[in-house]
Amino acid sequence: MKLSNGVNADSYADLRGYFMLKVSMFNNLFIISGPSGAGEDSIISILEKKLSIEKVITTTTRSMRHGEFQKKPYYFISKQKFLKNIKDNKFFEYALAYNNHYYGVTHNEINRVINSKKIGIWKIEYQGVISAKKLFKNIPAILINAPIKILEQRIKKRANVSKQYIQTRQKYTQKWMKYKKLYDYEVINQDGKLNQATDEVIKIILNYK
Repeated sequence: MKLSNGVNADSYADLRGYFMLKVSMFNNLFIISGPSGAGEDSIISILEKKLSIEKVITTTTRSMRHGEFQKKPYYFISKQKFLKNIKDNKFFEYALAYNNHYYGVTHNEINRVINSKKIGIWKIEYQGVISAKKLFKNIPAILINAPIKILEQRIKKRANVSKQYIQTRQKYTQKWMKYKKLYDYEVINQDGKLNQATDEVIKIILNYK
């Protein structure tokens, strides 16, 4: 039997024990997550300049965009290969996103970041947080957020964004907000306050024990 995160039930206990052992050896793994327009990517970019971090790289089936490369910001693979990896239990967590593309993080990727001995930053959406909390019960999850009107304004300011895209993201954000209780911390990224929001995240990371 398979659990919702793609792990076989008969191997779930062993896998959980393995990763909990890893986390006990290195507990500097933090989830940073937020709806479209929240600014989590901008915050992570500043964190890279101020802290020694190692980002968890997500695997996706979506097409590579202009200016993107393999590992920056994703591992890009075909849908066929992604589905095979699901079948082979290679994913720690995965989900079919609003854009009808798969996103997931492999067990090997989590292990790579943990072994780096740096501060691990794991950017995922709320479905991934659900899966992560099942195995990493105590992993700190930081929600980057903003007032709904500001989120909508930021999305509308993006270039070449269709009305349908905006409506889809708005509905997805509304659904996301129903899962706020999943998170241990919430940082509000107001307009013009990016550095302040980043400093709040840094404080959470450095003070976490």
